[in-house]
Amino acid sequence: MKKQNIAAVVRGLIEPTVCAMGYRIWDVEYSKSGADWHLCVTIDSDAGITIDDCEGVHRAIDPLLDEADPIPNFYYLEVSSPGIERELRTEEHIRRSLGEFCEARLFTATPDGRKVLSGTLVGYADGTVHLMTEEGECILPRSAIAKLKTLYTEAQAASDADREPDETNTERTEHT
Repeated sequence: MKKQNIAAVVRGLIEPTVCAMGYRIWDVEYSKSGADWHLCVTIDSDAGITIDDCEGVHRAIDPLLDEADPIPNFYYLEVSSPGIERELRTEEHIRRSLGEFCEARLFTATPDGRKVLSGTLVGYADGTVHLMTEEGECILPRSAIAKLKTLYTEAQAASDADREPDETNTERTEHT
């Protein structure tokens, strides 16, 4: 089975359980790092994600994966949050991030020579991303963007000063 198919099968298998727990799946990725295979399940919620959330989801999906056995080889199961700065890979990611400060890395430079644009994500429609930059609104075809991600700004840092630091939380175990 191909890596993308494994991720899709796993998502379909675990999504009802994860959603019933009050979370949403941000991403499922099956990849090789060095000699090791990793199944990374990224979860999110409007209230944010803690290490306890990751552990709870990990404990809930681990037996499902063991029983269904969709991955034929040894792998590490990781459950994590998407973190403060998160890559926006799907339309759902982009729509959920409207109003956030983002960075778009382009495949080719704009007519004025820029390959990186930063600004507030103000819209997404018909395959185009709308960023409000210091120079004004930039409308970019999604196909022209190599990588789109949210950025953590000084303004956000100031408003978060009273809260504990948000870290990328991960729960990990080995599977054979």
